Amino acid sequence: MEYESPVGTAASLYEQYATERSSYLREGQESSKYTLPYLIPETAAGSGSRRTKIKTNYQGIGAAGTNSLAAKLLTGLFPTNVPFFKLVLDKIKIAQEEAGAEAITEIDKALRKVENALMREIEVSTDRVAMFEALKHLVVGGNVLLYLTEEGLQVYPLEKYVCKRDATGNTIEIIIKETISAKALPPAFLENIKQKAEYTEKTLEEELDIYTHVKRDGDYFNYHQECKNEIIPNTEGRAKKDVSPFINLRFTRLSGESYGRGYVEEYRGDLISLEGLMKAIIENAAASARTVFLVNPNGTTRASTLAKAPNGAIREGNAQDISVMQVGKGQDLQVSFQAIQRIEQRLQYAFLMAKAVQRDAERVTSTELKILTQELESTLGGIYSILSSELQLPYLRRRMHLLVKSGRVPKLPDDIVGISIVTGLQGLGRGQDKEKLLEFITVMAQALGADVMRQYVNLDEAIKRLATSIGIETENLVKSEEEIAAEQQQMQQQELIRSLGSAAVGSPLLDPKKQAEAGLINQEVTANANQEGQI
Repeated sequence: MEYESPVGTAASLYEQYATERSSYLREGQESSKYTLPYLIPETAAGSGSRRTKIKTNYQGIGAAGTNSLAAKLLTGLFPTNVPFFKLVLDKIKIAQEEAGAEAITEIDKALRKVENALMREIEVSTDRVAMFEALKHLVVGGNVLLYLTEEGLQVYPLEKYVCKRDATGNTIEIIIKETISAKALPPAFLENIKQKAEYTEKTLEEELDIYTHVKRDGDYFNYHQECKNEIIPNTEGRAKKDVSPFINLRFTRLSGESYGRGYVEEYRGDLISLEGLMKAIIENAAASARTVFLVNPNGTTRASTLAKAPNGAIREGNAQDISVMQVGKGQDLQVSFQAIQRIEQRLQYAFLMAKAVQRDAERVTSTELKILTQELESTLGGIYSILSSELQLPYLRRRMHLLVKSGRVPKLPDDIVGISIVTGLQGLGRGQDKEKLLEFITVMAQALGADVMRQYVNLDEAIKRLATSIGIETENLVKSEEEIAAEQQQMQQQELIRSLGSAAVGSPLLDPKKQAEAGLINQEVTANANQEGQI
């Protein structure tokens, strides 16, 4: 059943959809309060302006845990030195085309070049900075919208957009609300809206609300921008669904809901309890640190005498008339400390702050990355797999589309060979391909011997596959079969000259054709001699 949105302008539809979004936004703001208060701050009643003052928490594990989990998700999803995706061939189409092994190897080398170009594009961009911000929004608020163009990656928090999804969770409509200066709009458009009586010169000098309306139409997304209920010229566009610049993300998926839930929401009870305990401990500690002297009103020592006395002064009085007031909350503080320790242990495990998965180095190896991704997968209940399919894959498809559009990589021939992008744990397979290949060669050499292995293993093909798995270009690096044969022939000629000396000049054996014939004769003589020896 095709979805039909209510009739109206982008501004009116935004207000309608904002009602459904309000409960999710409140939950995100509540989670942000105990983790990163600046991330999803509360807004003043009846105003779109943000609060000027941000609440400071008594505990810092919420902020540390959010940053830790977001950083580990970023490392697992977008590592800096390990390929996290593969371009793979459709084996069925390959079989239909009856491509040989050499052709498959050459195609795989070409795909590897495209992978390297895509990796370089990601490395030189600032996408990882924006992606880290997006992941923090996912962990805390559970929702975020990405907009990827040639200019870079832009992040929209939940307070900036509304959306609708179908029954299967696919995005069918998005409306983004932004506030910009009127001077940023086209002059012709401003002149057009001046004609309306309700708009004055003062109105056009203020900041205006811009709405970006995105709506699915079959396998495409149509989008445009509106201001003052008018479509802004030259803002209309159309993109295929799988390469859309708009990537609508949720941390958790619940059937029938257009928005997701944040990870912090699951542990907000512990964060609230920890906040209350830390506040109580700090207040009790401050009260315990206060020193108050009590003076017996019926004694001989006067309070004024004690209060005015400087340090080290000598005054007349009775020491028994003076006592010190103590709060006596030491035992209560111990109970609070024990409760805090248990809560912190749970939160450290939940936010992957344990030393088992802690990485202090800037770069990770493929093995360490695999361990980290498996830890993310098991601890977060499959969140890594969800993000690999809903974040990695659309992002890579869009990046690939932009590279092809700019002419920096050729369009892949989908009509000849089926090519797909593999992400997640399987996408880390480039490094695993190298390990498997080396293990195979090592086991073959140990079990059968190097000579027997050479009889059954195509070393030229093995070298090409090893270079492909590492990501090294073999042009002008690995010798071809013709170059190897020419070098062997040259070595044979040099050996013949050394053995014959001056007699080698003008010898027919230096002729490559005669040398080949002599080689065949030599092989026959050797074979006959071996047979006679066996008899």
